[in-house]
Amino acid sequence: MTALPSLRTLQAFEAAARTGSFVAAAEELAISPAAMSQLVATLEDHVGRKLFHRINRRAVLTEAGREVLPRLTLAFEELNGAARDLIGSAHRARLVVSVPPSVAVSWLPSRLPLFIGLHGEADIFLKGEEEPIAFERDLIDIRLSYGRFPDRDHDAEPIASDAVHPVCTPGVLSHNGPVRDARDLLSMPLIHTDWGPAAASFPTWRLWFEAASVTAGREIHRGLTVNSSAAALDLALSGLGVALCQGLFAARAVEEGRLVKPVKQALPLAQPYCLTVPQRSARRAIVAVFKDWFVAECLKSIQSRALV
Repeated sequence: MTALPSLRTLQAFEAAARTGSFVAAAEELAISPAAMSQLVATLEDHVGRKLFHRINRRAVLTEAGREVLPRLTLAFEELNGAARDLIGSAHRARLVVSVPPSVAVSWLPSRLPLFIGLHGEADIFLKGEEEPIAFERDLIDIRLSYGRFPDRDHDAEPIASDAVHPVCTPGVLSHNGPVRDARDLLSMPLIHTDWGPAAASFPTWRLWFEAASVTAGREIHRGLTVNSSAAALDLALSGLGVALCQGLFAARAVEEGRLVKPVKQALPLAQPYCLTVPQRSARRAIVAVFKDWFVAECLKSIQSRALV
């Protein structure tokens, strides 16, 4: 019967895979980088498979390494939980949530107290980041993305389709109005959003006017331009013009009267919001509970009656 690898070599492998660095993993385990390399080499010799590519001081998982990491991560999480129970410490659920930066800044933080109030204290690590996402290195439990991102290891589940709505403060409307139809917005200060060349295309004001059967000239490009949805919402709330904002972000401000919709016309986004939950996290109770709550909160904003 072949002997199993030692727990120490498995621990070294998991730490190097999670941090992406032998040096960082060595610091975490309080050993030297040379000892870390030796532990990983011992494990590779034992299993007869190469687990890492060493690229410019980075530890990049091979196919064999990626295959075993999720189960090993889950095993160490169980061991750590058992250890905490043995020493009598209170066990708190741990959750790593990855969302686009604008969601992390302008939408989710104000709603997290509701989740904690309903489901109890949890150690939540909120990461606002753009694609691509390092699911295994950062041990992401749940990821919200705009659109599907092809990933051979994880499936993305569409949860909702949003639209952009023209919004401004009541003061901007009263100063520049009255607004009888979409054409009247041509004379108002417009706030533009450009996510940049590497991101998906954000609906432009020109597309919005076309959907409203209004022909816009060159003047349509004047005004303020920002590179994030959160910034566009902030500028609109500051009274600097009319912005096209996703329902996800604008709903609460419209419900509270801080923003108004001068025209009912909305323009659907080209792609849905999607959730990705790695298989290693799908069976965890805290992840399932957060996912259900998160989807419900997204739909509550997107389908708000204030936006109709």
